[in-house]
Amino acid sequence: MKTLQLLMREILELTTLIETEYPELYKTLDETPVDLGSPKSDTISHNDLCHYLETLRTLLKKYIEEHVKG
Repeated sequence: MKTLQLLMREILELTTLIETEYPELYKTLDETPVDLGSPKSDTISHNDLCHYLETLRTLLKKYIEEHVKG
């Protein structure tokens, strides 16, 4: 299991990559609905961060497949 620090670092690195290499995708991240945390809680769990990281990876992969011509 990844530590919270490692998860946060991976999220930061991935969002930075998206921002610099795919700015048009980065603009849509604010519009992407992601459910972080329980409505009953003010905290974000380890599982929430794992899910968010996987969501970012999936968005990037799909974007590259659909928009990047190689």
